[in-house]
Amino acid sequence: MQALAEQAAAQGVRLELVVGGLRRERAAMDQAGRERTLSYWQAVHAATGQPFNLAAGLPQGLVYDTEPACRALVAARSLDQARVWSLATSIQRTFYEQGRDVTQPALLVELAEAAGIPRGSFAERYDSQEARAATQADFAWVENLGIAGFPTLLAECEGQLALLTNGYQPVQALAPLLGRWLERNAHA
Repeated sequence: MQALAEQAAAQGVRLELVVGGLRRERAAMDQAGRERTLSYWQAVHAATGQPFNLAAGLPQGLVYDTEPACRALVAARSLDQARVWSLATSIQRTFYEQGRDVTQPALLVELAEAAGIPRGSFAERYDSQEARAATQADFAWVENLGIAGFPTLLAECEGQLALLTNGYQPVQALAPLLGRWLERNAHA
């Protein structure tokens, strides 16, 4: 995403992260769910090279709920838009590679601080009703658009959205798509 953000920024177009709430479970994952999810992770690894800690990534008793991590990104977005992408990368690495539980607010505060967001400001914003509402608004917007695959890249010009990808595409495929869209629309 960093390469695409830089490509868009070179044309004066901002890339904004909107969270979709990939998983919103309320109960601990059972063994069948764990095996199903691990098979998804193996497929993602095969397609992208993304590392996963398959041994420790889904511990017994895990409630696979992405709302806390999504809310962390929404809180970060409202405090420092420039640091949201590094926090997103850090959250993903912490969960997928290190197998740590990113539903824990203390860990999210630690990751935000490491990304350069002041600890106190982040913790206060993360716990706020405004951050909860903004996160739910992102989820609703994504759902209303019918987006079910992540990541999804949309481009917007004068209120009109264009779907560049719904689901993973390598940057080598996305960069030309974004380039064509930027040529036609960035300064419309």
